[in-house]
Amino acid sequence: MNPTAEAPIQKERSEKEILTSLQETVSASRLSLFLQCRLKFYFRYVLKLQKPKTPALHVGSSVHSVLKAWNKARWLQQPLKLKEVHETYLKAWADNTEGPVQWEPGEEEADKTTGWRLCDTYLRESHVPADIKPDAVEVPVEADLREHGLPRLIGILDLVQQRQVIDYKTTSTTPNAEKVAHTTEIQTSSYALLYRHNTGDHEEGIQIHHLVKLKNPKVVITPLPSMSPQQETRLYRQMEAYLDGLQRPHFIPSPGMHCASCEFFNECRAWH
Repeated sequence: MNPTAEAPIQKERSEKEILTSLQETVSASRLSLFLQCRLKFYFRYVLKLQKPKTPALHVGSSVHSVLKAWNKARWLQQPLKLKEVHETYLKAWADNTEGPVQWEPGEEEADKTTGWRLCDTYLRESHVPADIKPDAVEVPVEADLREHGLPRLIGILDLVQQRQVIDYKTTSTTPNAEKVAHTTEIQTSSYALLYRHNTGDHEEGIQIHHLVKLKNPKVVITPLPSMSPQQETRLYRQMEAYLDGLQRPHFIPSPGMHCASCEFFNECRAWH
């Protein structure tokens, strides 16, 4: 190898190429964002505007790293001791590969304590049997939906335990079961579809495990039934809307209550 040779120049993909690529696959998070606000989708996935990581997101990803490690250890049948779990949390907290976090004065230490208390509460209350080996942990899966004229559905399942698909979320408010069933339907239907395509079997149900960031942390589990035929059809129609929107393409703002916490608020206000 010639040490003086110049590295090949990476050619920036055109917007048309990016849009074509986005039509080849779809994930639950990408689909949900597109249906919520097409302009926000455009900023994030087409223009790929980079924004600082929020404190809430950092707490959530750190907690998720702990639960991932804990479940993988159970799958290997080598359960982690509390000290090892805490070390995993500290390592995840120190990880800044996704970029810096914008902390307010004194906020980081408080949030760091909150995140660990969430992990400790969840594991102490044993919401998932520690002695039962998981079916799968953090497994990337996909479903070929060409027979429906749709792109490949891709995703990562947090945990599959006794044919139950389990997903973790952190929140600052106690969730309402009926609202959870509605607001997570795209995600839960996508996971059910991915499970079925990769196992040839139907899921027993889906559980959303919310770790609630209160003064006294708690865990709220929302059990949901298997995906119904109506929910499957709804998901297909939503994917069709996604494809249609990318092919036009019409990236317009959708002002609403969700705008208050949007990282692209200023860019959206400047849109014309």
